[in-house]
Amino acid sequence: MSFLDRRLLGFRAIDVLLFLVLVGLILGVYLAKTLAGRERGQIATVERKIVQERDRIVLLEAEVAHLERPERLAAMARAYGGLAPAASGHEIPPERLADALQSPPSSVPVATAAVAVPPLPAETETSSVAEDEAAASPARGLAPTAAPAAAPAPEPKP
Repeated sequence: MSFLDRRLLGFRAIDVLLFLVLVGLILGVYLAKTLAGRERGQIATVERKIVQERDRIVLLEAEVAHLERPERLAAMARAYGGLAPAASGHEIPPERLADALQSPPSSVPVATAAVAVPPLPAETETSSVAEDEAAASPARGLAPTAAPAAAPAPEPKP
């Protein structure tokens, strides 16, 4: 009589062995499906985060485009730095470029007093388009102005 024909509690040993293998397979499949469900949840969470980051990138690109508008930058340069676009008389043709580099310009007056420049306002994430438009609107249509002259510094007392 072999091991497979032997009876345990009225069942053949091969029947008991196959039943245990079946229970093991059932538990393995259940465990695999449970782990796969967790991974699917994690994948869905990561995909949602990717979509949120893409939306944030689009918003940040739009904000950068708004902040880099030439008319806004020109208005800020005029308002805070006293700067203006270069006039056509300040341009040098390529033929005269070598002469201009060798000799100092005689027709352009050199400012001797230092110009006090107020600090730029801090840009925040909550800056609104309306505030920037309001700041830029008075500067539109105005002719370029020269930098304001600062008052001469008082002489030190001995």
